Amino acid sequence: MSEITLTPEQQEQLIEDILEAAQEKDVLRTEKLLKELVPEQIAQLLETTPPELRHFIWEHVEPEHHGEVLAHLNEEVRTKLLETLNREEIEELAEELETDDLADIAQSLSDENKAILLEALDEDERVAVETAMSYPEDTAGGLMNSDVISVRGDVTIETVMRYLRQLGELPDNLLELIVRDRHNHYLGVVKLSDLLTHEEDTKIEELLDASKPAVLVLTPAKDVAKLFEQNDWVDAAVVDSDNHILGRITIDDVVDIIREEAEHAQMAQAGLDEDEDIFTPPLVSARRRAFWLGINLLTAVFAAWVASFFEDTLDKIVALALMMPIVASMGGIGGTQTATIIIRAMAKGVLSGPNMRALIRKEILVGTLNGLFWALATGAFAWWWFGDALLGFVFGAAIFINLVAGAVAGALIPVILDRFKIDPALASGLMLTTVTDTMGFFALLGLATVIILRHSV
Repeated sequence: MSEITLTPEQQEQLIEDILEAAQEKDVLRTEKLLKELVPEQIAQLLETTPPELRHFIWEHVEPEHHGEVLAHLNEEVRTKLLETLNREEIEELAEELETDDLADIAQSLSDENKAILLEALDEDERVAVETAMSYPEDTAGGLMNSDVISVRGDVTIETVMRYLRQLGELPDNLLELIVRDRHNHYLGVVKLSDLLTHEEDTKIEELLDASKPAVLVLTPAKDVAKLFEQNDWVDAAVVDSDNHILGRITIDDVVDIIREEAEHAQMAQAGLDEDEDIFTPPLVSARRRAFWLGINLLTAVFAAWVASFFEDTLDKIVALALMMPIVASMGGIGGTQTATIIIRAMAKGVLSGPNMRALIRKEILVGTLNGLFWALATGAFAWWWFGDALLGFVFGAAIFINLVAGAVAGALIPVILDRFKIDPALASGLMLTTVTDTMGFFALLGLATVIILRHSV
């Protein structure tokens, strides 16, 4: 692998060269170019490559990097590539990866290949992987690895240093050691820097930092990420309900969580699954997306049904047909802005109690102020465009009502969905569109019916 960091432009060119070499079935050039990418970049390349080229590229990734590449792939692509591995290649994975990555990969294997993988591990590693697999993937237990160095508090620095020298190799991202008692209960941590700067006869308990908490094994992954972010941790011990040390989570696992949460939020807004292979066969992708398209159709039909009550008004005031999409769009954008702020606050774990009410009030006030501004601006514009003051007033009033409605809906819908254990990122957009389209049409056409038509009678 290259140790030179590539600029985005260089990486883009390199990937283009790899795809060109793969299309030409140029084995030597493909292998040479792949050595310039790190495993995560290769994983991204494989995810965005059509299946016929993907398998050619995969076959020419250096075998010692197969495990790391697989660990970074989304589940659907990973499962497809794992199906191509033979027994020897599966056994090699057991030598390359840490417990948490092995547990993730094992769950994507067939029962037969899973057995091969577990048989290739020594007893301690097999127990560790099976333990990790026994916890949900999106919890601390599913993220932890067994690569833990723990020491007792009643020993000296000299004893610990001798023990570390015997190990010969330390785990990645290790800046402190976990301290335990004789019964493997978590007590705290001791910094490696303290071991190097104190006398050898100093007891570990004298250097103990008992203020750093361990993470409970069933803590949700997103909450683990918050703990790391809030405390600037590089790693953390994982314990069970009795405070027994089970494993360790490191910052690289947390970065993966943050990336996956971002991808989930982005894809969920369109009703998509972040683990889907982007080159899934069209028929399969169409079937998966059909549900949300159907739901969207129902909401659109509902909005059209509301508008149908004002058919006579539309027939007499054709200009309203031009205004309807504008009113709906303004409310939709305003509501989306509010919903994004609320969902972001919820994701950061800062939206509860009094600050929830304060944020909701603030967002509704923002919607009201924007409603007043754009009501005046659009009302004046409509008056000038159509030469009708009443039509301008109706248009401005509808914009005001829908922006306020959008702000209220954008603030409350994510909170209500969260209370019912429904992912706000997945369903908020659809529900918000329904509210703002329906309210926008109702406000514009209703006001036009009451004010303009009755005024003209």
